[in-house]
Amino acid sequence: MEKHVVKDDVPPVEKVETVWLDADKINNRIGFQCVKRIIDITLSAVGLIFLTPVFIVVAILMKKEEPGGPVFFKQVRVGKNGKEFTMYKFRSMCIDAEEKLADLLDENEIKGAMFKIKDDPRVTKIGKAIRRNSIDELPQLLNVLKGDMSLIGPRPPLPREVREYSRHDMQRLLVKPGCSGLWQISGRNDMNFAEMVELDIQYIREQSLINDIKIIWKTVRIMIVPNGAY
Repeated sequence: MEKHVVKDDVPPVEKVETVWLDADKINNRIGFQCVKRIIDITLSAVGLIFLTPVFIVVAILMKKEEPGGPVFFKQVRVGKNGKEFTMYKFRSMCIDAEEKLADLLDENEIKGAMFKIKDDPRVTKIGKAIRRNSIDELPQLLNVLKGDMSLIGPRPPLPREVREYSRHDMQRLLVKPGCSGLWQISGRNDMNFAEMVELDIQYIREQSLINDIKIIWKTVRIMIVPNGAY
């Protein structure tokens, strides 16, 4: 999810170690924020309506694989200015995934304040299928409708991840987190945490409606032709 506008090729990761974003300037873009919110409400509402059949099919398949497990996974995430909220996803892992996490932390394949492993043993069969096309992320449209998230923005981190943030990293919390963003459309799982932060800061510094629309379009394309999500 380049400088100024997002093109069809993968945007270069800029070196932004010395860049410090102006929080007041970001918060004072009232017109941009209002239009962005209108787009968020409209597209998330339309998406939830048209994707209802997908939700039903996924729910049936999940109940068939694990009858006693919930369809949705709820998790506390950190949003704009450090405010915590409950994020929704389709459950893609086994019921006791959180309990098993402690035994897997040493296998983390992402350097920095984030956890990710390619062959996570906690992921269910249907979970692998819905992750491949990012279908597991669709319930986040509810978060967008509620106002916790935006369609486009930085990935919402976990509280334990934020506790490891440097002052530089904290800048990615100056805006609402998004369902998709520059990281998600730029080879997401091949990037480390520092590169993700740089892309987020780049997005915040240059955010515009044109960029958001282009990222939305590329996100749809990636859902149809996956870019290696896991």
